Amino acid sequence: MKRTILLLIGLLPVLAVAQIDEMREKLNDEVMLIEEGKMTMRFVNAMNDEPVAEALVEIEGIGDFKTDGMGRVIFDAPEKDGVFPIKFSKAGYFDLKTTFEIAAGTIFYNRFAVSPLIARENLRIVLEWGKRPDDLDAHLEKIGDYHISYHNMKVSDDGEAKLDRDDRESYGPETITIKKVDGRATYSFYVKDYSNRDRHRSKQLSKSNAVVRLYDYNGLIREWRLRDKEKGNVWQVFEIRNGNIESIDNLKTQ
Repeated sequence: MKRTILLLIGLLPVLAVAQIDEMREKLNDEVMLIEEGKMTMRFVNAMNDEPVAEALVEIEGIGDFKTDGMGRVIFDAPEKDGVFPIKFSKAGYFDLKTTFEIAAGTIFYNRFAVSPLIARENLRIVLEWGKRPDDLDAHLEKIGDYHISYHNMKVSDDGEAKLDRDDRESYGPETITIKKVDGRATYSFYVKDYSNRDRHRSKQLSKSNAVVRLYDYNGLIREWRLRDKEKGNVWQVFEIRNGNIESIDNLKTQ
């Protein structure tokens, strides 16, 4: 495998641009094979995209591992495809219990943004996605007050909400923290496909493997995953009305 990759890199200068892009995507694929029969999973800090080392990762049916200095665990590919439960844990971070899928010898999706602990009155929203589209944007609106996103204000005037991290080069994470929720207000959180902002009926957002996770002081409250093959470049994820979280989970055009 390593020798094959080196040979491919040597051929890059003579390939057409489209072929180069395709090959780069394959070399950076979510499978991330280190050598034959091995798979890689990565864990990054949701606040700064830095690798999280020395974390415990338990993969049901496969084994228990510790992340290395690059935030990776490397494991033998299982004999059978399937959906595998996984648990991440490390001091100073919320536990993350979720699943990942292996199909046709490929991991769909092997990169996880994990959240550091937050203060008692805080809420944190973490958005992550796959290789395409390049640029998804997280939006938080406090109706009638402020609008947090990369293209609007990054910190509310009262300092109660902040865009902690923006990403424009695939995968994310994009992270927003609310210091204190106004129990009388309505908040709306949604995701825009900025890469396809002019393609209103694009399916690229629905194919992005986007995931939104919402945390409070006690840990993960809710996780939303996009469904494939639907049209729309805006994903309305949830609202908070009078302190209550209401799931919307709807794609629309804009």
